[in-house]
Amino acid sequence: MTSALTRRRLLAAALATGVAVPLGDRGRAAPASPGPTRITLPPPTGPHRVGTVSLHLVDGSRPDPVAGAGHHRELMASVWYPAVGNVRRHPVVPWMPAAPLRALLVSAGFDADAAAAPRTAGHEGAAALRAPARLPVIVFSHGNDGHRAEATIVVQELASHGYVVVTVDHTYDAFSVFPDGRLTVPEDLSFTPWDHARDIRFVLDCIEDLAAGRNPDVRGRPLPASLGAAFDLRRIGMFGWSKGATATALVMNQDRRVRAGLGFDGPMQSVPPVAEIDRPFMLMTAEFTRAAEPSIAQFWSNLHGWRLNVQADGAAHSSYCDNQWLIPQLARIIGMSDEDLAGWIGTLDPARAVRIQQAYPLAFFDLHLRHQRQHLLEGPNPAFPEVQFIV
Repeated sequence: MTSALTRRRLLAAALATGVAVPLGDRGRAAPASPGPTRITLPPPTGPHRVGTVSLHLVDGSRPDPVAGAGHHRELMASVWYPAVGNVRRHPVVPWMPAAPLRALLVSAGFDADAAAAPRTAGHEGAAALRAPARLPVIVFSHGNDGHRAEATIVVQELASHGYVVVTVDHTYDAFSVFPDGRLTVPEDLSFTPWDHARDIRFVLDCIEDLAAGRNPDVRGRPLPASLGAAFDLRRIGMFGWSKGATATALVMNQDRRVRAGLGFDGPMQSVPPVAEIDRPFMLMTAEFTRAAEPSIAQFWSNLHGWRLNVQADGAAHSSYCDNQWLIPQLARIIGMSDEDLAGWIGTLDPARAVRIQQAYPLAFFDLHLRHQRQHLLEGPNPAFPEVQFIV
């Protein structure tokens, strides 16, 4: 577990910065580069421009496990949504704020100010679309020792197609920063998928506040125009990567507000374990497969509603997240060998991985939250020959 965690932190730091990382010698910092190197994210394909805003949330019902008596659990979240108006008046947000980015770098042995983060498609504070009907809502839960930016490609794709997406940093299991400058990093705590699930259920309460016209931000920072009117509480979905995928199932066990769940290569291990689910759930597996992991086979047998398991040939554990696109850019910068690159991302072509990330989650939520038939989910598709349907 320790070596896997170290590898993940190095990976996150590298992809967040584009730093020249000597993968064969992880104990020393890379030589200083002549200037910041900014790698990029692919643009979303939907018809809408994208807005985003961050929220500082406090769950007064849960004590903080680190700060001590009198302190309650704090979370940072981001809301992504279709935007209108002159969005260029609003700056685009970075893939990750500067302070947690520096923490990622330091945790991997790099200079804290070595490079800049990728830019996203999200315009901070832009006015939200006022559609004839409210928009379906999706919540994202990240993986172990991760952060809410892990699946930005998927998140901004969904927002560009008319979804409101809420991403959450699970404090003490994430690299995050609060508006007053307090930095939080992963702590040596027993932080389980159940903790993720408790965070998400609280965030669902905050979404209800937003839909009712209330502002759950602790300091009452201004919200984008028309944001509260965008949420359709009757159409809520959730997805997560790794531990966040397991948390998605646990939330669905406890909270019927979530109508459909999607898991990116989750181990589906928890104590108590995941119980039966009678609502739609889709697995996008890679390394944690039903054939290799009894917990996933058991989870599959507990799905009594609509269910689907797809898997891309050559996919690695993080192939359905941003790593698959960002790491190859890093490889070109540092001259990484093909063998080393395959060790990070598998053999799934990054451009094809992006198309999979953009197409399959959107199709799943369009089917189950918008009730629009999706031929893509009905069987193997010649447009995606690498995607297998696991029966």
